[in-house]
Amino acid sequence: MNIQWYPGHMAKAKRNIRNDLQLVDLIIEILDARCPESSRNPDIDSFSKDKARIMLLNKADLADPSVTAQFDRYFRNKGFYTLEVDARNKGSLKKLNALIETACAPIVERNKARGIQTPVIRAMVLGIPNAGKSTFINSYVGKAMAKTGNKPGVTRGNQWIKVNSRLQLLDTPGITWPKFEREIVGMNLAIIGSINDQILNIDELVFYLIKYLVRYYPSCLSDRYGVEIETAEEAIRVFDEIGIKRGCLKKGGDVDYSKTAKIILDDFRSGRLGRITLEQPMREV
Repeated sequence: MNIQWYPGHMAKAKRNIRNDLQLVDLIIEILDARCPESSRNPDIDSFSKDKARIMLLNKADLADPSVTAQFDRYFRNKGFYTLEVDARNKGSLKKLNALIETACAPIVERNKARGIQTPVIRAMVLGIPNAGKSTFINSYVGKAMAKTGNKPGVTRGNQWIKVNSRLQLLDTPGITWPKFEREIVGMNLAIIGSINDQILNIDELVFYLIKYLVRYYPSCLSDRYGVEIETAEEAIRVFDEIGIKRGCLKKGGDVDYSKTAKIILDDFRSGRLGRITLEQPMREV
């Protein structure tokens, strides 16, 4: 299933982001820790080379902690500042203030040299749809300043938000990019809910997810649904058995795959299947 999603409003949002970049000192990019590489918009690299960068590995509470640690090292080796967070938990953001100060230290010193003694740091918050940008902002600021939702496309315009006398954030709409070069990127973004479900074949998407889980996280399936998994080629049988155990049957006793798929996908997205990461850090060529 070759998934592509770049609706017209995203092209406009991208233009606005490019125009507003001149106003900021720092980019805070929100990644989904369950697929940090897939959820990282490559367009951001192309138009932000002169900006300080912080990668927040959000939803780390839903991801495999050992793989998240690998991604943390991976991005640090690329020269980015990183922090593992759960945007719903304000406590996980405690280290962010110090990280922002460190990332922006050269900018602050340059401004002081120009006679600006109390410089304000302006940071743009970027990320794909449903990555948790608005949830992060509300948790970080300590009150509801940005509109949130559990589906892509909630934020449609840029909005300045004052955190304190030293820091301002620019909230931006979630954007993807015109073409996913690797098929797995579209699949992963669809699984985590960053692509509109209405354009997807959910049955096929979940079959792909089951194949992945059978191979890499079989205990998550057996613990949740009570299915026995002996080999890595049992995805079809596992799909059937989950449907039967959950009572997802049509008249005549056939498995209702659509109903079963929605249950499995919701269990994954909510974390009821356990802490799962959908990819490993890409090796440098």
